Amino acid sequence: MSDDTLSGAKSPTARNLFNALQLDTRLLGMIGAFVFICLTFQVFTGDGNIFKALVNGNFLTPRNIFNLTIQTVSVAIMATGMVFIIVTRHIDLSVGALLATCSAIMAVTQTQFMPQWLGFELGNPLIWIAAIAVGLLAGVLIGAFQGWMVGYLGIPAFIVTLGGLLVWRNVAWFITSGQTIGPLDETFKKIGGIGGTLGTTWSWVVGILAAIAVLAMQYNGRKRAQAHDFPTKPLWAEGVISGLMVAMILGFVATLNAYEIPTRRLERMFETRGEIMPDGLVAGYGIPYSVLLLIAVAVVMTIVAQRTRLGRYIFATGGNPDAAELSGINTRFLTVKVFAIMGGLCALGAVVGSARLGFSTNDIGTLDELRVIAAAVIGGTALAGGVGTIYGAILGALIMQSLQSGMAMVGVDAPLQNIVVGIVLVLAVFVDIIYRKRTGD
Repeated sequence: MSDDTLSGAKSPTARNLFNALQLDTRLLGMIGAFVFICLTFQVFTGDGNIFKALVNGNFLTPRNIFNLTIQTVSVAIMATGMVFIIVTRHIDLSVGALLATCSAIMAVTQTQFMPQWLGFELGNPLIWIAAIAVGLLAGVLIGAFQGWMVGYLGIPAFIVTLGGLLVWRNVAWFITSGQTIGPLDETFKKIGGIGGTLGTTWSWVVGILAAIAVLAMQYNGRKRAQAHDFPTKPLWAEGVISGLMVAMILGFVATLNAYEIPTRRLERMFETRGEIMPDGLVAGYGIPYSVLLLIAVAVVMTIVAQRTRLGRYIFATGGNPDAAELSGINTRFLTVKVFAIMGGLCALGAVVGSARLGFSTNDIGTLDELRVIAAAVIGGTALAGGVGTIYGAILGALIMQSLQSGMAMVGVDAPLQNIVVGIVLVLAVFVDIIYRKRTGD
C-alpha cells in the first residue's frame, strides 16, 4: 500500500488541495498579512502606476530587507521568551527596562571595568566575552528574582514587572550615570548586524545547509509518523511544502547577498588589513551575525517547547494550572524558570541592540515591552494561556517592524505610527478571539 493510499484512508484531510497540505490557517493568515504589508509599502514607495511601483518601489529592495532583518532581531529574540510567559498566564512589562540594565552592565564592563580596573588591553577578546557573560548572568538573575516574587510570594506578574519597568530603567541610568557609554568593543559591535556578516560565500553555505536540514526534518517527521501509524500527508503535498520552505530560505539568502557593500566601505576594509582592493571588486553583505543568533534562539526555544519536559510543563500549566499542580508539576518553581529564561533573552536582546548602535544609550529598549508583547500576541499566543508558537512570535515581530519601517519610509509621523501599531494589536487579539470561537480552541 502506498503512502498516498494510506494517508487517504486514514485522514479525510487529503480530499482537496488545501486540506491535503494541512497548512496552519493561523500561520497562513500571518504570512498573508506580512505579504500585504510588504506589497502595500512597495507600491507607496514607488513611482508611476501600481504595476510600475511594484517593480521600482523601495520597500522590497535588498538594502531595506537587510535593514529590516537586523532591526527585527532584538524584539524577536525577546518575543520568543514572552511566548512562554504568556502561555503560563503571566505578563512581563519589564523587558525593555531589563534590556537597558543588561546593556548598561555590558557597556560598563567592556569600557571601564575590564580595561581600566583590570588592565585588559583594548581588543582583547576576553573583554567582549566577559561583557556578554556578565550581562547574561545579570539578566537571568533579575528574571529569576521577578519569577520568585510571582511564583513564591504570590504577587501578580503584572504588578511585579510593572515595578520592574520603573526599577530597572532607572538602575540602568545609575549604572551609566545618565551618560551614553561607548564606543563599544569592535568585535562586540559585529554582533549587531551591518558591521558583522558572513559574506556571500558563507551565506550560501549556511543557506544550503539550512535547506538540507529542513528536508531532513520533513523526511524524519514523515518516517516517525508512519512508524506510529499516524496519518501522513500525500507525498506530493510533502514535496510542495518542502519546496516552498527551501525556496524561501535560498531566496532570503540571495536577497541579502544582493545588498552590495559600498565601494568606499569595501576599500576601508581592505585598508584595515593592509591590502589594496582589486579594481572593480563587488561584494555583498550576506547574512548578519545577529540573524544567525536569532535563528539559533528560535531553534533552541522550539526544541524546548516541543521536545523537552520543561516545554510540556509550561504548556500544561498554561492550559490548566490547577490540574498541572495536582499532577505533580511544581508550578511555582516553573514560574521562576520561565522568568529566568525571559531575563536571559532580554540580555541577548541587549547584546544585539547595543552592538547595532555601537553605544549603550539611556533610552535603549524604550517601549520594547509593548513591541515584544504585541509580537507574541500578533503571532498567535493566547492571552488566556496554553497556546503559542515560537515561529509565530518571530513572524509577529517581523510584521510589527515592517509596519513601522514602512510607515517611516512613506513619511508617517512617529505618533501616528504608534497609533497604527496599537490598532493592529487590538485587531489581532479580536481576530484571535473569533478564530478560537470558530475552531473551538
